[in-house]
Amino acid sequence: MVYYLSDLQFVPSKKVPPSMAKSQPAWRPQPERGRFAFVAALRDFIDSVASSSPARLALIVFIVVIMLFTTLLSLPAAATNGQVTPFHDALFTAVSAVCVTGLTTVSTALHWTFFGQLVILIAIFVGGLGILTLASLMALMVSRRLGVRGKLIAQEAMNAGKLGEVGTLLRIVITTSVVVEIVLALVMIPRFIILGEPFWQAVWHGVFYSISAFNNAGFTPHSDGLVPYEADPWILTPLMVGVFLGSLGFPVMMVLLSQGFRIRKWNLHTKLTVQVSLILVLVGMLGFAAFEWTNTKTIGSLSDGDKLLHSIFASIMTRSGGFNLVNMNDLDPVSRVFTDALMFAGGGSASTAGGIKVTTLAVMFLAIAAEARGDADVKIYGRTIPQGTMRVAISVIIMGATFVLLATGALLIISDASLDRVLFEVISAFATCGLSTGLSGELPPAGVYVLTALMFAGRVGTITLAAGLALRQRRQLFHYPEERPIIG
Repeated sequence: MVYYLSDLQFVPSKKVPPSMAKSQPAWRPQPERGRFAFVAALRDFIDSVASSSPARLALIVFIVVIMLFTTLLSLPAAATNGQVTPFHDALFTAVSAVCVTGLTTVSTALHWTFFGQLVILIAIFVGGLGILTLASLMALMVSRRLGVRGKLIAQEAMNAGKLGEVGTLLRIVITTSVVVEIVLALVMIPRFIILGEPFWQAVWHGVFYSISAFNNAGFTPHSDGLVPYEADPWILTPLMVGVFLGSLGFPVMMVLLSQGFRIRKWNLHTKLTVQVSLILVLVGMLGFAAFEWTNTKTIGSLSDGDKLLHSIFASIMTRSGGFNLVNMNDLDPVSRVFTDALMFAGGGSASTAGGIKVTTLAVMFLAIAAEARGDADVKIYGRTIPQGTMRVAISVIIMGATFVLLATGALLIISDASLDRVLFEVISAFATCGLSTGLSGELPPAGVYVLTALMFAGRVGTITLAAGLALRQRRQLFHYPEERPIIG
């Protein structure tokens, strides 16, 4: 006779009186009911998705978060006119906030009430944590555990040394974000008070700018933006510091917190990110100053000190910050193309910045240098960069260029705007930068949806692709004969 596990019953270990034994049936698991059944079903679903495809869980979480904030922004209480905001505007604003971009189709200061601005600010904070961090937090909150594949994805996103460190690093990420934003707010609030703003309004503006800056979002609660503070280092310096720190990424910030400026103990990712970021800031500053120094429409009429301040500010913001002190339409055409290149490069990996990331750029330049020297390996700082990393870098660049090309073509068909304005807006959306020529607010709903999809793809696509490709390795039992095609 064969016994199945379902036929077995649990027998109490203690002796029970016969009368009670007859009245108590053998223990059987009871199905969960009501909200407990829903929670159990949700937990099982998240467990299954996290185990089979963590990247898919990340996409689902990001989409759910975006739709939640879209719903909140669609409420009449979110708009100053007391009416329902059109769906395409609410969706665009929600995606721009969650993807920490900063592009807008309606004025943040004039269209949205305090409730609407608060929703945007919360969306910026949540989106700044990153898609993989959000997915990991969702798995931990609902199922109270993170599977091995989920830990691998989170480990790849945060550059954790061991799988056991992932949960701790998640807490550090959130704590670091809050602490940096509080410090930035405490620096700016007194200045707003000195400039004549009421206390609570100054507090609100300080908090809003600190969160927007550290998360590289570029949203501003003032109708005229930062123009009134274009010569105020007390406001501009904290914004630049916040944007730069946010663009380095959480893995780099963790190394800086633990190792300080002992560069020899930095890992390769930290060295490349900091070095290339500083180089791009310097190149951006020199380029903006050279191209705009005599342009009276932008900085040509300012003093030399203010010109230098504007140049540094523009260089830092161009790579993902999104704040601006001059009208982008007034830039010299060469400056606009230069800005396109810096926006496309973006900031650090696993950061609040966008673009193809500075480490991707560094790996490709190192590969070019190695090929020019005839080296078989790509080496830097006593380390060899794996071939798989270079394949991921190529994939990210090609995918980013493809997104930009397709979106540019679509907007040229939909709108009557010139190529330079369309390309500028498209790259800004893909790189989640937020600098704008005003085209976003001029587009019909079809064009708004194109930019919405592009912001989502720019924030989600490169991260999930890089993480997915880094973990997707198939065993090959054989190799085909090698044959090298002609390149170049």
